[in-house]
Amino acid sequence: MSEVLMEIQNLSKHFTLDTSLLGKPTVVLKAVDDVSFRIDKGEAFGLVGESGCGKTTLGKILVNLHSPTNGKIFFEGKELTALNDKQRRSYCKDIQMIFQDPYASLNPRMTVGDIIAEPIIINKLLPASKVEERVIYLLNCVGLAQHQRNRYPHEFSGGQRQRVGIARALAVEPKLIVCDEAVSALDVSIQAQVLNLLVDLKKEFGLTYLFIAHGLNVVKHISDRVGVMYLGKLMEIAPKRELYANPLNPYTQALLSAIPIINPEKKKERIILNGDVPSPINPPAGCRFSSRCFKELDHCKFKDPVLKEVSPNHWVACHLF
Repeated sequence: MSEVLMEIQNLSKHFTLDTSLLGKPTVVLKAVDDVSFRIDKGEAFGLVGESGCGKTTLGKILVNLHSPTNGKIFFEGKELTALNDKQRRSYCKDIQMIFQDPYASLNPRMTVGDIIAEPIIINKLLPASKVEERVIYLLNCVGLAQHQRNRYPHEFSGGQRQRVGIARALAVEPKLIVCDEAVSALDVSIQAQVLNLLVDLKKEFGLTYLFIAHGLNVVKHISDRVGVMYLGKLMEIAPKRELYANPLNPYTQALLSAIPIINPEKKKERIILNGDVPSPINPPAGCRFSSRCFKELDHCKFKDPVLKEVSPNHWVACHLF
């Protein structure tokens, strides 16, 4: 049985957009709403869904950039949400993030060498005499040359900047890396290079990934298990092969039907969803997907389905099961 590295229980993040004169919240955006799943040690867990479904907010909660409204986060059996800010910061080096925008996430006034060295120095991981050697080693690991450490972020291409971001995340020897749309801002050919790099680094350093992405083909390439998110809720979780071969939730089926097929002889029916995604400020009372679902039942509008295991390691939130 796999060892659980991180477990998320009933996690929610609500943002107050407006309050009454007495300070009571009147408009609340439910970005993440009662989400539960686990990430096993050494695996790559893919998280997919439409824009605005809460994927990035969830990732930021895990790296302590947002505080959860409700729920619990366990890391190596320790409940992080029960710790105070000072205690939680000691775990920050174990959980790192690769951001979507490889330029905005790098300080333009610092050289690449200084950017990678900064977390090593702050966390006092090495004596000062060993820091530069570590920086050069990390640059080589991500496919950059040691002489490039004296350059600034604007002197690199998008793909190279993302490699710098990866090196910075590796600098503190993390156990879990949250990859937030780590390749979405790159050209397709560069995406493949960075994905292959992430796969190689996972093996070399024994890393665990939470890989957040829009592209289902990208997630399929790198992930061991995949979770599908819609409007702040998890709709389905399954091993990669099982999910792509046998999607159970209608929303997952619709997402997979939209994947382009290179071979024109292999035709498949495209599922077209009607309507727009409801507002997370005023989500449907029952199933979040009910207003667009092509298999809607009468009680879907009133009763929220529970995420349950319908076959080994295959979880789905749907009244059809």
